[in-house]
Amino acid sequence: MFSDLSPSPVTGAPSSPAATTPASVPRARAAAPRTKRWGKIAQRTVPHDLQPEVLRTELIELGDAFRAYQQRPEPDLAFLAELHERKARAFALWADVNGDGGLRREAQRAEQAVQTTREMHQNRGGSPADGEPVVERLLTRTQAAHTRTVLDYTAAHAPSPQAEVRLAVLMLALRAARDGTGNVTGQDLTGWLHDEAEPVLQQLVDAGWLRLPGTIPEALASRPEDATAFTVPTLLPEQPRPFAFGKTTRSKISGWAQKALSDRKLRKKKVGAATRLLALYTAAHTRPDGRLGPAEDDGLDLAQAAPFCALSPGQVAEHAGLLVAADWLSEAETAANRLHGRLAERVWPLGALL
Repeated sequence: MFSDLSPSPVTGAPSSPAATTPASVPRARAAAPRTKRWGKIAQRTVPHDLQPEVLRTELIELGDAFRAYQQRPEPDLAFLAELHERKARAFALWADVNGDGGLRREAQRAEQAVQTTREMHQNRGGSPADGEPVVERLLTRTQAAHTRTVLDYTAAHAPSPQAEVRLAVLMLALRAARDGTGNVTGQDLTGWLHDEAEPVLQQLVDAGWLRLPGTIPEALASRPEDATAFTVPTLLPEQPRPFAFGKTTRSKISGWAQKALSDRKLRKKKVGAATRLLALYTAAHTRPDGRLGPAEDDGLDLAQAAPFCALSPGQVAEHAGLLVAADWLSEAETAANRLHGRLAERVWPLGALL
């Protein structure tokens, strides 16, 4: 009956004396691997009796795949988007089976994750032309659009057109964008405003735009371990909400602005607040190849760019020249009420794509 026991050449006679001893039973063949009956995904246990079976298997495999992805040394956003897409389909079917609203919401979150992850994948590479480098950008296109909303808010709601005030309003609004409150240190304030920190804060407090728990000198002396909690009344939850982004996007935009303002070459050139605002504005209005404006050779409208920077249209060319000297822009010129130019390749990661 077993393959290792072949019959004797002569019927009924053993082929050798050794054949008279009982033959050892061969090892049993390995059983076919059994399908896992349970698993976990998104902190949920997949029931062992969930039907249809193909759904249970898919959820278990997806949970394993997400855990394996977390162990990867390098991200693969295209693959991650596929996992989220599978998860969205599987959770939607699971919700249909169980009638669980929580599963339906998880499916919707997975659908959003698909879009966000694909945007991140696209934006990390931009859309470089032949020979141009692949760029890993700080902001997705959606986050870039929210960034421009914050810039518009700054231009419209700063209590004074002074460049230093605009800069302070921008950075403090980013800290307080979610619920009208935030934390700031003296190092933050002096880094943004230099010697103008105290008079600018006083203007904001006097105008009612900013509330501090103590004195301005106390805020300027605060350290990271005892940061100053501040309030922006117009951003409190009971007020109309000017921003429609969440905690992660707020943090990403704030980090983008901080990284731009603390750029080493801008600091080395000791450019003023108006020039740094122009640096932010140009970075927030770029195409994947670093050029300014929404269309080829279109540039930026000076009627919009200049007021944001507390400049007149005629002053923009001078400050753009300072950005070229600081290797923030690789080229810049003004013509026909437009600012034409291109971000220097070193700051392409800061480009908030149009």
